[in-house]
Amino acid sequence: MPFTSPAEPTGKPGSWGPARALPRPEDRPGPGEVAVWLLRIPPAVAAAEAAAGMLDGRERDRAARFRHTTLRERYVASHVGLRTLLGGYLGADPAAVEFTRDLCGMPDCDKPHGRPALAGDPTLCFSLSHAGDAALCAVAGVTVGADIEEREPRRAGTRLTGLVGQLHPGERAAIEALPEELREEAFLGCWVRKEAYLKGIGTGLPGGLRTHHVGLAEGLAPADAPAGPDGWMLADVDAPPGYHAAVAVRGRAAPVVTVGALPLG
Repeated sequence: MPFTSPAEPTGKPGSWGPARALPRPEDRPGPGEVAVWLLRIPPAVAAAEAAAGMLDGRERDRAARFRHTTLRERYVASHVGLRTLLGGYLGADPAAVEFTRDLCGMPDCDKPHGRPALAGDPTLCFSLSHAGDAALCAVAGVTVGADIEEREPRRAGTRLTGLVGQLHPGERAAIEALPEELREEAFLGCWVRKEAYLKGIGTGLPGGLRTHHVGLAEGLAPADAPAGPDGWMLADVDAPPGYHAAVAVRGRAAPVVTVGALPLG
């Protein structure tokens, strides 16, 4: 069954978004639209555990393999939330939602371990990401990738330099040209765009952090920054305090992104 978690009281940028009712089939995102749903995990843990029977065998097996309780709780809450959300869009019991995998996006691989997808319904696309106490699901009518990352106080100095070194040369140069106090923010903004895009094309991180140029988040990218990957649009997402998030959408027009709190109920 669905469940309800406490919603954040404000819809200001940087919050968890305005509370929204669970979607219905008529609420599917239209052309050029991406619906982003944010879940604050801790208040939802108990209810998610009670609703965990909606998970399929593969999800339950995966959850059982987590040795750390917090990691297992985060997995269960985010996947129960995903099923509840997709069940609303489909007008179906969340337990009846069936998942499949697209073919891998790597050029030398034809195995079905690429993007997760809905079995039998390619017209509703989604991408799930979670980090720390946050889960994010992006839903669209075209292929979409999403990522959310938590800021880490320890990410500084030589560690940050090493992480920046994994990026595309153009991205590294853009970050290194910024004042030192902005470099972590710039790195995180770039990283979530990168992961969102790599998830969108179905490769994940093996698709090449250095290979693809996605650029820095709006406000930090240089004026002469090159365009992003051909055939894709990237959008920064207003994330909760302490997080960065982005979506990548197949298409050539900037998507309209709406953000709201996921009511699990």
